[in-house]
Amino acid sequence: MKHILIIQGGGRPNGNTAQLVSAFMRGAEAAGHRVELLSLNRLQVNGCIGCNACRYGKPCVQKDDFNCLVPKIREADLLVFASPLYFWTFSSKLKAFIERFYCIAREDPQPPLGRYEKYPEKDCALLMTSADNFFWTFEQAVSYYQFTLVNYIGFHDKGMLLAGGCGDTNGRPGIGETEYLEKAYRFGKEIYPESK
Repeated sequence: MKHILIIQGGGRPNGNTAQLVSAFMRGAEAAGHRVELLSLNRLQVNGCIGCNACRYGKPCVQKDDFNCLVPKIREADLLVFASPLYFWTFSSKLKAFIERFYCIAREDPQPPLGRYEKYPEKDCALLMTSADNFFWTFEQAVSYYQFTLVNYIGFHDKGMLLAGGCGDTNGRPGIGETEYLEKAYRFGKEIYPESK
């Protein structure tokens, strides 16, 4: 059994992203994993201000919700990042959350791949939704995920589910008319096939 922490970065309470997350959660729970959801719509997490206090053994100086989330991040085996596509990348709420990982890094005297610090070893996955479904729709988001979370922070990629074509941004959520909810359920259920 794995501990899976899903960080949902915005979107409407019952919108496409929320429904995708819910389907993934059902699949992961059906496989016996412990799943916890953090909605950044309900939490206040500011972006990093680059003060470097954390580099001198101090907790992050910002008095928001992030510091109380650090133990949850450390405890999780898998971090699932979920976001609607906003301006061709992650939501600002999710990006701010990722920026704050800076305060949980430690100095690494022999950093691989040009990193300056060492982050906790975690698995990661990406869930995203969008109204558009062009061949380039998720290009920027995938690039950010791959470069920042996998290459730089060093998390182990467990896969992505990119749900494009989920309806007009002004209309009701359309993800229920696609195959993505079933795909999300299977993704959650099979993300650790060795756990079967």
